[in-house]
Amino acid sequence: MASLTPESSRHETLLIIDFGSQVTQLIARRVRECGVYCEIHPFTKADEAIARLKPKAVILSGSPHSVIDEGPRIDAKLFDMGVPVFGICYGEQLMCELLGGKVESGHDREFGRAEITVKGQSPIFKGLDQVETVWMSHGDRVTAIPQGFEVIATSEGAPYAAIADEKRKFYAVQFHPEVVHTKRGTDMIRNFLFEIAGFSGDWSMSAFREEMVAKIRAQVGTGKVICGLSGGVDSSVAAILIHEAIGEQLTCVFVDTGLLRKNEGEQVVSLFRNHYNIPLIHVQAQDMFLGALAGESDPEKKRKTIGKLFIDVFDKEAGKIDGAEFLAQGTLYPDVVESISPHGGPSTVIKSHHNVGGLPDYMKLKLVEPLRELFKDEVRALGRELGLDAAFVGRHPFPGPGLAIRIPGEVTPEKVKTLQDADAIYLDEIRKAGLYNDIWQAFAVLLPVKTVGVMGDARTYEDVLALRAVTSSDGMTADFYEFPWAVLGRCATRIVNEVRGVNRVVYDVTSKPPGTIEWE
Repeated sequence: MASLTPESSRHETLLIIDFGSQVTQLIARRVRECGVYCEIHPFTKADEAIARLKPKAVILSGSPHSVIDEGPRIDAKLFDMGVPVFGICYGEQLMCELLGGKVESGHDREFGRAEITVKGQSPIFKGLDQVETVWMSHGDRVTAIPQGFEVIATSEGAPYAAIADEKRKFYAVQFHPEVVHTKRGTDMIRNFLFEIAGFSGDWSMSAFREEMVAKIRAQVGTGKVICGLSGGVDSSVAAILIHEAIGEQLTCVFVDTGLLRKNEGEQVVSLFRNHYNIPLIHVQAQDMFLGALAGESDPEKKRKTIGKLFIDVFDKEAGKIDGAEFLAQGTLYPDVVESISPHGGPSTVIKSHHNVGGLPDYMKLKLVEPLRELFKDEVRALGRELGLDAAFVGRHPFPGPGLAIRIPGEVTPEKVKTLQDADAIYLDEIRKAGLYNDIWQAFAVLLPVKTVGVMGDARTYEDVLALRAVTSSDGMTADFYEFPWAVLGRCATRIVNEVRGVNRVVYDVTSKPPGTIEWE
């Protein structure tokens, strides 16, 4: 895999070897938050990544597999590199097995919150209390540690909850410091980075911006770039960064599908044409998309219909731009990781707009992906660095297929207008109450359900609308937002009074465990 960094040699790098854990990306997020550049690579590509990156330190991720059942492995020569290594959960068990320790099954499993008791004065626990709350998730456990290691923390169910070979700077824990449930987990990771591995913390958005502008100029030269602009944060930040690098060589293509939030099309055009003065082709394809969706109720078919049509429309407009050689995408690092993970496969997707449909071979365009090393929160930070309005940068995520997946069943122009109006009221009341920035994502869903109601002196038989709002620190897990009843009451009252066709509003209190998709 090609290097993701603008100039890898300019940054100290930490390598995360992924063994398939669903929270491996959280490790990288915590490391980046500390100002240290890192990359995730699957265990199958570990040797290649080590040779290319020459990492200053290595972290071994967790895994759903078992060391005992011949789970994923790496070459033990990793431990001869002379760099600090931090094993997490499965990473601890694998480290022990490769270095002469012992791992067994059949003991009491630990899943969920637990308390560890810190032993001694290990630098990885510097500044922490003697008793800390952590998040355990393991069935197997270490029963004997390798020569040179000592126990630095225990729990009721794990006598080797944390171990260390201080001389060689090898550390391992049976719990997950990367998840928010481990209260001081980020402090442990920070201690590994700075107290043990000696990183200086040279990763910043200002440095990234400068380096990426130079890289874009070098890649594009005098060529022309087209960018599929959705109006979302990712594609917008990508477009503004590329425009800073090459100016008028960039043309944005904004395909208005008619499935956006209320007035969003006008806002996008105003921002890019009037504020940034970026060349923009505005394709008003509302009737085309709504016509293609007519009569279709299957959610996956709706996604694929939107994806294919978007590519067709985009390709037609791109063909009108004489000399276009490059396609800019808002691909983020999680997309890259998923495509190279040991459980995934390569994919090329127009990620700046939606999660369905691929980039056809016949387009023959070279990709410019300036955000492919960034997580979502880093993209927002880059947006602020580029001067994007805070209200825009902080917008809640919006799905590529748009309102089509928030209308279960057939999508019609009437249903889209109803949902747009209701969703706008919902977000307006959230903003008025000062709650918008406390919520990760809030939206309305027009349910395929009608109910009898009484409005004034007449009975009605109209639609039910669901409101959804979740909190999240990382976008991988989420819990419902505990709205003040007064705010929910105002939302429901306004929607029923102002949106024709809706006579009942419900609030969804479903949580989102790891690995699930957006409610739809």
